[in-house]
Amino acid sequence: MRRYLRVVVLCLACGFCSLLYAFSQLAVSLEEGAGGGGGKPQAAAASWLAGGGRGAGRGAGSAGPAAHPGPSDRCKDFSLCYWNPYWMLPSDVCGMNCFWEAAFRYSLKMQPVERVHLAVVACGERLEETLTMLKSALIFSIKPLQFHIFAEDQLHDSFKGILNRWSFLQTFNYSLYPITFPSENAAEWKKLFKPCASQRLFLPLILKEVDSLLYVDTDILFLRPVDDIWSLLKKFNSTQIAAMAPEHEEPRIGWYNRFARHPYYGKTGVNSGVMLMNMTRMRRKYFKNDMTSVRLRWGDILMPLLKKYKLNITWGDQDLLNIIFFHNPESLFVFPCQWNYRPDHCIYGSNCQEAEEEGIFILHGNRGVYHDDKQPAFRAIYEALRNCSFEDDNIHSLLKPLELELQKTVHTYCGKIYKIFIKQLTKSIQDRFDRPPKER
Repeated sequence: MRRYLRVVVLCLACGFCSLLYAFSQLAVSLEEGAGGGGGKPQAAAASWLAGGGRGAGRGAGSAGPAAHPGPSDRCKDFSLCYWNPYWMLPSDVCGMNCFWEAAFRYSLKMQPVERVHLAVVACGERLEETLTMLKSALIFSIKPLQFHIFAEDQLHDSFKGILNRWSFLQTFNYSLYPITFPSENAAEWKKLFKPCASQRLFLPLILKEVDSLLYVDTDILFLRPVDDIWSLLKKFNSTQIAAMAPEHEEPRIGWYNRFARHPYYGKTGVNSGVMLMNMTRMRRKYFKNDMTSVRLRWGDILMPLLKKYKLNITWGDQDLLNIIFFHNPESLFVFPCQWNYRPDHCIYGSNCQEAEEEGIFILHGNRGVYHDDKQPAFRAIYEALRNCSFEDDNIHSLLKPLELELQKTVHTYCGKIYKIFIKQLTKSIQDRFDRPPKER
């Protein structure tokens, strides 16, 4: 009887060990499944893109840490499991692949770090301006950034060369895309307003795998973390799909309310130079319009709008956006002027109250003011950030010489209120240095 009992106990022990081994191998397979699939986001091509030749995401690059940590990183992040027999541990997991920790590691991998998706369209002589904008985003941002850069083919190598030199930052990835319009109307879209400007209208159709996106013009400068405007997505109600700032605060100098020959949003229209989008909602929504009683989806409404209003619009794609949100006002979240501060807010006297109180959050140097002497306060900010490097000492010492330059601009209306140009910038620099070095 004792002999049979020993056999049963031995069988149970062997079965238990086999079960543990099976669970361990299952955990390994789950872990590897979570880790597969590549790290760099790739955009799906829009329906009009020809296969192969000009697909979205061509020239995609990475300038950040690998998507999945290597052995040395994992050794630092997880404790060893001393109870697990050494012979059961694969050599590449540093002794951490035990049953009880595997589930914890798997749950972490299922919650990837959120990235802020930032898109820009660059054509012609906009390389330097675009890179300065990207630099301003990198200096202050907290979350990792994913850049979606749409550029003419001749600019791709220049973008790659400079962005790859910034790879030591390990805080961003980037993807380069060709300028792409629907093939049957490409010429018409490309010449609308400025070359390539209307590309932004098609971002929801090209970047099909991207849920939310911040689009900015090349002449944008971030004076506080991109994370802060990204957080406005959480303030959208259930009907809102995009966010923009008013075109003007003062109706007496407004353009749309005085000259527009087409519908526009609100009292003075909206400016599309900074546009925050929930693109999943944009792709799903059916839009009211004045062309048919049938509501149309985003991809179906753009061309009919252009055909109807092309002789009546002045500012191209921005006018089309104003028409869309005139008919669908419940879909737009309007953020204050300090998130899109332009020369119009100070050229005839200060008319952005929020900027006066809290400073400028995002500077928009439209009308080429970064490159002429008409608004030297805007140019001073641009040149300071253009010439600034990523070293901490250089960033910390940026303010004093910049303030001296701004004091030379007090003969202009914008220069007279130069302190609002550096109020938020000063806070952003201080906040950067208050963060632990690894988070800068």
